[in-house]
Amino acid sequence: MQLFEMKKVKYSILFLAFFPGAFSVTWASKNTYLSAEESNPHALQWMIGSPPPAEKLIKQPQSDYFSFPKLRWTVCHIRELLPTKQVNRGIGAPIPFHYALDKNIDSVTFKTLDNNQAMTWQESLSSNYTDAILILHKGKIVYEAYPGCLDETGKHAAMSMTKSLVGLLAEILIAEGRLNETAKVSTIIPELEHSAFGSATVRQVMDMTTALEYSEDYSDPKADIWIYSASASPLPKDKDYTGPDGYFEYLQTVQKNGNHGENFAYKTINTDALGWIISRVTEQSLTDLLSEKIWKKVGAEQDAYMTVDGKGTPFAGGGLSAGLRDLGRIGQLMLNGGTLNGVQLFPNSVTKSIQGGGDKDAFSNAGYATLEGGSYRSMWWVLHNDHNAYAARGVHGQTVYIDPTAQMVIVRFASFPQAKNSYIDPTSLPAYQAVAEYLLKKQ
Repeated sequence: MQLFEMKKVKYSILFLAFFPGAFSVTWASKNTYLSAEESNPHALQWMIGSPPPAEKLIKQPQSDYFSFPKLRWTVCHIRELLPTKQVNRGIGAPIPFHYALDKNIDSVTFKTLDNNQAMTWQESLSSNYTDAILILHKGKIVYEAYPGCLDETGKHAAMSMTKSLVGLLAEILIAEGRLNETAKVSTIIPELEHSAFGSATVRQVMDMTTALEYSEDYSDPKADIWIYSASASPLPKDKDYTGPDGYFEYLQTVQKNGNHGENFAYKTINTDALGWIISRVTEQSLTDLLSEKIWKKVGAEQDAYMTVDGKGTPFAGGGLSAGLRDLGRIGQLMLNGGTLNGVQLFPNSVTKSIQGGGDKDAFSNAGYATLEGGSYRSMWWVLHNDHNAYAARGVHGQTVYIDPTAQMVIVRFASFPQAKNSYIDPTSLPAYQAVAEYLLKKQ
């Protein structure tokens, strides 16, 4: 495999924030970051003016638009910077939620995991650089706020929550008998026969227990992540570029390291492989399948969209942007076992498979201290806590958190300065649990 020098980083930076370890190298001490209020895009007046002043521009081909604090504007404006494909909601009227707003949620108090300090729900929103947040209880909206770049008409980057929707599509296809989870990937995608994916099963790809020779060490200029990112860039390649072109070409170059099925390792390229499997089986792009199976059926308010590579392939690993309430609809669909608005959209076995979780032993050595005792199943994070909660998660704080015991769904969009959720789990996970306990007491 050819290795690329750091001069190629101009391609890679475009996509880093979508990847699971993006910005895992801390660019600045947490103490030096502007607060959520100080860094609010409205306060900093990014892209305001006709035209905006030069110092307030966020644009291509500059590659710093995912650096903080520009990040806080970018997450609501992805399609202004990158090519995208539409996830069509259709032409039917949206089905509105009912509201039962509860102002007391703001004062719900919990103890943080890292230093056991008391914090209110409202304080946690600022601490976690929340852009928008929604709480559903028994299918009704009990809390909704837009403290960042988003308003109710906008769309926000879902980051790696995209993976969970791809995993959901795979589970639906399995339930429909169109996808065999025990099949070897090479039997579906012959082009991957000589790659590491060829000998893996579909289930191993879905649960990220594949054994891949793949590094996401951003401090290493020769790490695989740079080659992957360069291949995926939709911008024109340099005239001397000889590497793979697009997600699918890159996947064919990945080699095996170890035995499939033994350990969980969170690597975005698994989701891109699963996206290829899904598209090959259905003969549809991910955007069209998401539209057919989900967006056109949940009473969505808005189209969504996905970023694409230079060949128009949607980024399965993290390219979705969507509206807050539409992701709330998907969370409620999961909570209801595949039913929404009185219609069964997919069998209850789909959500049972996901909620049941994956291999805890395979997950246990992966180093997720804030998710101790958890597992990973079909691109969803399963907490295995007392409430049987599970979640879609994305870098910089994106979450769809589903609590079956409390009949609660939380959707959060955020733009936390650091990518890893381990930085904000200590003030997020106990906050979710505290709201769930509060709602249970009201029942």
